[in-house]
Amino acid sequence: MTRARRLALAAGVFYLLTFAFSIPAFFLYEPVLTDPAYIVGSGDADTRIIFGAVLEMLTALAGIGTAVAVYPVIRRQSEAASLGFVTTRSYEAAVMIVGVLALVSIVSLRQASTAAGTDDSAMIAVGQALITIRDQTALFGPGFVPALNALCFGYVLYRSRLVPRIIPVLGLIGAPLLMASAIGTMFGLHGNGSVFAAIALAPIFIWELSIGLWMTFKGFNATALASLGFNSGDAGSTGTNSSRTTAADSAPPSDE
Repeated sequence: MTRARRLALAAGVFYLLTFAFSIPAFFLYEPVLTDPAYIVGSGDADTRIIFGAVLEMLTALAGIGTAVAVYPVIRRQSEAASLGFVTTRSYEAAVMIVGVLALVSIVSLRQASTAAGTDDSAMIAVGQALITIRDQTALFGPGFVPALNALCFGYVLYRSRLVPRIIPVLGLIGAPLLMASAIGTMFGLHGNGSVFAAIALAPIFIWELSIGLWMTFKGFNATALASLGFNSGDAGSTGTNSSRTTAADSAPPSDE
């Protein structure tokens, strides 16, 4: 397996892991998100919520992994866009972790209040404040930042032809839709469960799933890799002149 194929495989697996971790995490959180009085309740779902928090933390780390894995390849097309992708993924992960801490804090405060016998109404107010923080992190993080990820990564993939262009096109179309939806939610124009929000999310969802599957099972186009300066061994192409060696590998990235 060539170096470029290993990087594509790693990035693809990380993309798929974000789906594998984030979807069950959403359902595991359901008790604390839907019950305003959970913080003063019996805590039957504490273990479930903690497990969901662990999965969301793994989602955040896998998101960073998607960008770090492909950076050595895509920087040769555009270092600015590649750094942007790493940065937006890192920012998204950081915001997600804040939301995780808010939900874990509810569990911790519930356990502490049971022992201390604190005022229920005050605890409920604190719990709702923490839920609001979590909701805002969901909006400003995974509700908005994937649009920036798609603009940075989609641009590089479209220009370089590392994957079929229809895949990054989905991301480039979905990015402004998701941004508009998130901004509309911020200003109270519609809710997260609105029809427009669902329509706006669909292209980004398909883009991220498609690029994850393609990189996992297909990898990058060998001709496109060769045009970025990878030698025949790294690109996995037998038709590329093998004399394009380490000098080409260390060539500065193109920002065309």
